[in-house]
Amino acid sequence: MDNEKLNITLHVYDQDIAVTVRRADEESYRRAAKLITDRYNAYAKVYNKEKGDHTVALMTLIDIALMYERERSKNDTQPFMNILTKLTSEIEEALK
Repeated sequence: MDNEKLNITLHVYDQDIAVTVRRADEESYRRAAKLITDRYNAYAKVYNKEKGDHTVALMTLIDIALMYERERSKNDTQPFMNILTKLTSEIEEALK
């Protein structure tokens, strides 16, 4: 069943986090934990001892949020809908 719940432990950077997820989402959660860990490690390596853990965590969040926003804007259909609405109006006007 797709809605079946599953208890899993995710290793995120240096911490294990127990979560309950839908079985269908397990792999996505594991990939998300890996992405966070990889990005955090990259920032921690660059800012080795210059920045605190909290700042590195925030930089990681900003990096991942930026990835999300870029991807989300690629899927924004509103500009296309605006053009279609305008074209439809022009076609209807021309047919009158």
